[in-house]
Amino acid sequence: MLPRVNRLAPAFVALAVLAAGCSSKSEKSAAPKKPAGPPPPTQHFLSRPDLKPPPVRVLTDAQTAPGYIFLAPKMKVVQAGPMILDDNGQVVWFHPLDTHGVSDFRVQRYNGKPVLTWWRGQAPMGVGIGRYVIYDDTYHQIAQVRAGHGYAGDIHDFVITRRNTALFPIYHQLHVDLTPVGGPKDGRIFDGIFQEVNIKTGRVLFEWHSWPAIGLEESYAPAPKPPAKGKKAPPYDYFHLNSVELEPNGNYVISARNTHAVYEIDGKTGKILWRLGGKKSDFRMGHGTNFEWQHDARLHPNGTLTLFDNGAAPPAEKFTRILVLHADPKTKRATLVRSYHHPKRLLVPFEGNAQFLPDGHVFVGWGAVPFVTEFDASGRVVLDLSFGKGLARITKPNQDADSYRAYRFVWHGHPTDKPAIAIRGNKVFVSWNGATDVARWQLELDGQPGLTISKTHFENALPLARKAKHIAVVALDATGRELARSKTITP
Repeated sequence: MLPRVNRLAPAFVALAVLAAGCSSKSEKSAAPKKPAGPPPPTQHFLSRPDLKPPPVRVLTDAQTAPGYIFLAPKMKVVQAGPMILDDNGQVVWFHPLDTHGVSDFRVQRYNGKPVLTWWRGQAPMGVGIGRYVIYDDTYHQIAQVRAGHGYAGDIHDFVITRRNTALFPIYHQLHVDLTPVGGPKDGRIFDGIFQEVNIKTGRVLFEWHSWPAIGLEESYAPAPKPPAKGKKAPPYDYFHLNSVELEPNGNYVISARNTHAVYEIDGKTGKILWRLGGKKSDFRMGHGTNFEWQHDARLHPNGTLTLFDNGAAPPAEKFTRILVLHADPKTKRATLVRSYHHPKRLLVPFEGNAQFLPDGHVFVGWGAVPFVTEFDASGRVVLDLSFGKGLARITKPNQDADSYRAYRFVWHGHPTDKPAIAIRGNKVFVSWNGATDVARWQLELDGQPGLTISKTHFENALPLARKAKHIAVVALDATGRELARSKTITP
């Protein structure tokens, strides 16, 4: 199949960048900066000129799993925010935010209903200071979650558990003597913390700390050197917790990028039950099971563990892999079940995830590299798309748009606002941000129904065959039922 490209014009507006990545290297400043060179490209909609999402290009499209694509573009974009796409790369919903701090946009279930969730805040050193929001199917916020005990919620994960609680990581600075690892005596570290919190009350139900349970010697990240006189060394991000989830047995599984290890934590005592990978692995690592600087460790009902093996940065592998591992608790041996990688052999320096879908497909967000890929059960690529400038390979982080993670979910959105319209020349342009049930648009001229067309893009154009004093557009579902109508305008 030939590549399908959505050709979209660039926008000539300035961009304020707030680094919200997942790198172990600190940014020099938390202040937004204007990038050098031309502004990032955007999409434009006449009916919604306030929306300026990055362009999307579908490179490969075959038989995909059901559902929409969920991204949260940030970094080199004019507007950052949660974004839903269809398989043609068309925007379904875009919600620009007032900052570039957005991450982990997905569908979860809360009180038995599907909801949208994401992280909001700032991440000036790849470490998040923010909160988590929960939106219903009308795109209104119904809850927000904040860390307890005076902490701030981190960018790297937000999980609503089967018991309607929230799981998320926290980074907190502590003063620690770093001379044993070549750092300053009056050094600082980021303690990797996770909390389980009651969403309704905010009560902390469980809290775990990496320090001192995980020693500094387990890290593969170099400690900061003793600073010059009068200077202060940056905090040592020795652990870098980036995923946490609740097991059916009540224990927790977490991933720490900078120790190259996955851990099981006892859900009652906080004791480390096992380490997989790293310098103190409790499992013998079989051929191909090694991983470095990884993200998104998830246990599955069949006993396998999956993770996004960045293999960088710094580079430890030639390309990034998605690993399916089996860690046998009896033999204490880890074996490789399967692996996936991008046809372009992308090496992703930070961020990324792999979602294993019910039909056997694997949906991959390549994090710092602005690509999204879906593999079918046989490992064949059935969807590949890029967004932003869409660089195929990057040599430095933050050169383009990125999305910390990407997902596929079935979603039904029911916005409460009206479809938006605009008239240009002899055409009426219409869109309805977030509506998923619209099948056709019907033109209404002076109160009389007119031309009907199929909805094919985020914004469609209906030709005006005659003059009218009052013009509106009606949204129809697949059965012809009216869903909503735009305001009536006079040309």
